[in-house]
Amino acid sequence: MTKNQKKLTLFALTWPIFIEILLHMLMGNADTLMLSQYSDESVAAVGVSNQILTLVIVMFGFVATGTSILIAQNLGAKNDKTAAEISVVSLGANLVFGILLSILLFVLSKPLLLMMDLPEELLNEANSYLIIVGGLSFVQALIMTIGAIIRSYGFTRDVMYITIGMNILNVIGNYFFIFGPFGFPVLGVEGVAISTVASRLIGFAAALALLLKRTERALPFGMLFRFPKGHIKNLLKIGIPSAGEHLSYNGSQMVITIFIAALGTEALTTKVYAQNIMMFIFLFSVAISQGTQILIGHMVGAKDYDAAYKRCLKSLRLAILISFATAVIFALFSEELMGIFTSNSDIIKVGSVLILLTIILEPGRSFNLVVINSLRAAGDVKFPVYMGILSMWGVSVTLSYLLGIHFGLGLSGIWIAFIADEWLRGLLMLWRWKSKIWISKSFVSSKAV
Repeated sequence: MTKNQKKLTLFALTWPIFIEILLHMLMGNADTLMLSQYSDESVAAVGVSNQILTLVIVMFGFVATGTSILIAQNLGAKNDKTAAEISVVSLGANLVFGILLSILLFVLSKPLLLMMDLPEELLNEANSYLIIVGGLSFVQALIMTIGAIIRSYGFTRDVMYITIGMNILNVIGNYFFIFGPFGFPVLGVEGVAISTVASRLIGFAAALALLLKRTERALPFGMLFRFPKGHIKNLLKIGIPSAGEHLSYNGSQMVITIFIAALGTEALTTKVYAQNIMMFIFLFSVAISQGTQILIGHMVGAKDYDAAYKRCLKSLRLAILISFATAVIFALFSEELMGIFTSNSDIIKVGSVLILLTIILEPGRSFNLVVINSLRAAGDVKFPVYMGILSMWGVSVTLSYLLGIHFGLGLSGIWIAFIADEWLRGLLMLWRWKSKIWISKSFVSSKAV
């Protein structure tokens, strides 16, 4: 397998990840835009169903995260056999986990939607979408796991090609089922669900073929459902804290959204538009952080701690520089960018202030994305979670209420709370990285492999 393992550089790893994430963002918007031509109610129904499905994908992500780090560390340590075992075990684990969650979504789709206080007129469409996409969500679990494995071997371009193919197929399927050309049945939400599932099934087949090719068919598939205690323990050791951090962040954001809703519909709309624009600013940092995680995993596995230490700091400088420069450019054209979404002058004015504050916010977010992923790659998984939960709830949520609601600063106060949270966590993570405590946390060095 070493023969097929790719020589790793940050640029070679990062640009395909960047394209992949950008496509996810653009195609998500394309789905919404296409469905909006069919019915506004359908957009709302799919939006609510996707909130539930997003939570499920976070759950699948905890196995994929552990997989990526363990494989990278073992490849760095030249433990190719162990890396191959972890690849198969993680596939089996996420398949079983995925099937269980898929069955739950299929059986409990309507009660889950009713729990979200969904209006009666949206229930049937939302339920139809959740049953089809949720009932087959285990396919997405397998795609995520295979993607994590292939990326860890350095073949990030392969995953990008699969994403491009899936998105193209999804858009084509949406077009046929929403607009009904050539006598195709117009199925609306149900058609969009079928298109989503069909593109994922084809994507899974392509991903599996690439996995077999890149590993020279040397994976021990006889271990698919054996679940060795050591491998499962390490997967959970990384995955559960990572999932906890994501769930905590989503929970804190939901509470802050409730605060913003209290400010009125206009404030809520402004927040959505501003964050849609901001996603394109921190996209660079996300890609750099994921590429850095793979590199540091390999370096820590090889016990090249000095190279890993320097790599994190170089990546951090790069992410801060790019995010700052991008935020400045977006701030200069903030009114034009907000104008893409709305003609409401009040929303444009407040949104422009938020994008201006983003110049301070995004470099702080870069610290968290790059350094947390580096700590995780080195096996130091608990510290970022504990500090993250404390800061998300103690700083971000608390200050959002105090500044935004109590002192009446509105959305600007809430953005200041975001800035305080990101910078506090970021500086704590940098302190942790510079302390080099993470050197003793490697999963490869802690056990014989």
